[in-house]
Amino acid sequence: MRTARLRTAHPVLWTGWAALAAGAVLCVLGWYGVSGERYAERQLPYLASCTVPGAALIVAGAVLLAHGRSALATARVEELYGLLVAADPADAEESDTAVIAPLAVSGDLLMVPGGTLWHRADCPLVAGKVESVPVDAKLLASGELGPCPICEPVEETD
Repeated sequence: MRTARLRTAHPVLWTGWAALAAGAVLCVLGWYGVSGERYAERQLPYLASCTVPGAALIVAGAVLLAHGRSALATARVEELYGLLVAADPADAEESDTAVIAPLAVSGDLLMVPGGTLWHRADCPLVAGKVESVPVDAKLLASGELGPCPICEPVEETD
């Protein structure tokens, strides 16, 4: 399931590599021509005809490679997104009719030392954490701890 955008990215990458290779060849030819001449007046034609265009081709090739890789990555992300949203409509209808159960229903309150929230014991944020401890009534009374927005425990009043 390849998209048209994915197919158009490959020629851009090949063109970028070709421009880089041609630019490198021109720079080597320019350097070779300049190195064989003793006077600056005789070196300038090599610079103008080989080295400057070679450098320009190298820059153009780098830009094409960057653009081609960006287009390739964008096409892949769009393809993955298309696969993600191409869900069966029957699945969506079943999920709409499902009863949403509360996330946590335990009456025991826990906290993580150094944390700022209290949680129900079966809250997914503290469930299975060995460092979670029962909430101290003094911390609740002082207001240092707030309720967890995930499990939304009610504050116990003693």
